[in-house]
Amino acid sequence: MGVKMEMKSLLKKLVEIESPSADKAAVDRVGAQIVEQARNLGAKVEAIRNDVTGDHVLARWGNGVKGILLLCHMDTVFPAGTLERTPYREADGKIYGPGVLDMKSGIAISLAAIEDAMRLGGSKRPITLLCTSDEEIGSLTSQEHIEKFARESALVLVMESAMPDGALKTWRKGVGEFRVRVKGRAAHAGGDHEAGRNAIEEMAHQILAIQRLTNYSTGTTLNVGVIHGGTVSNVVPEQADIQVDVRVMQAGEWERLEERMKRFQPVLEGTSLEIAGGLNRPPMPFDERMKETFTKVQSIAAGIGMELKAGGTGGGSDANFVAPLGIPVMDGLGAVGEGHHSDREYILAESLETRKRLLAEILTKW
Repeated sequence: MGVKMEMKSLLKKLVEIESPSADKAAVDRVGAQIVEQARNLGAKVEAIRNDVTGDHVLARWGNGVKGILLLCHMDTVFPAGTLERTPYREADGKIYGPGVLDMKSGIAISLAAIEDAMRLGGSKRPITLLCTSDEEIGSLTSQEHIEKFARESALVLVMESAMPDGALKTWRKGVGEFRVRVKGRAAHAGGDHEAGRNAIEEMAHQILAIQRLTNYSTGTTLNVGVIHGGTVSNVVPEQADIQVDVRVMQAGEWERLEERMKRFQPVLEGTSLEIAGGLNRPPMPFDERMKETFTKVQSIAAGIGMELKAGGTGGGSDANFVAPLGIPVMDGLGAVGEGHHSDREYILAESLETRKRLLAEILTKW
């Protein structure tokens, strides 16, 4: 699989197997392709059984600990049938298709780079490739496996896409969610309005208070993104619910927000609050360990004439689970493109080859 056209061929196969997170059979079909390719490259391969979403795929080259772990995910956000509307295609130096950027291309690059690394004489360290099935829905079943194999590794490389300018992702915000429910008292809006306690009115007060917790200077944002409440317009609504997306940049910030939210009280007499939620992914800061890791990767890239820049994003990935473990991690080693999670999703075709070359160098030089 060492040449560009074969890597594209594998990418096309992967994209054309639609794999929405909730469809276990579909994600397992992607896994079967990875198993076949990895075995062809001499890997010891096993499927980590998972009854909730697709099986996770683990492929190993070499033995021992303190190796290099590559993290990919097989699931996408796109429902089955998206391929009919936005088929795999190449035009004007770009490759389009559902999941081509996030992150079927990362899988193809990983396998091709491993083959190249072996052709160059092999890695000094054992290589593990873990392809998970539920990243897009929170990595709830894969987190324990990610952390387990990361702890055995000297370096973790996350094959999510690069920044649009090709920069690596050296920081990511932590991702959490609050769910807030207000309960009031239903009443006839015309005949008995005064007896009611309007849950939507109370929720309006809470929404404003929640939004005010956003602090751009610290990188903390809260976004009330979903709201439900009421039944019909002539009934004082008895219940209202919201979902709040939370992003944090600094360690300890989630705990501070959680404590603030716990202290929230109803404004309107006769209403009550229920607040729940949790942090799904902790922040991945650009700390000293990350600076050292990036500098070493940057030096390896310079050895083959590539100039790398450091970047970051408010979105989370499985790299967020690795960072708090104290293991060197680098994210954004996948293809370059734009349009995540949309019909516009694409990669730059030439980035397949350049990122494969970069990854192969890291595997052999680290």
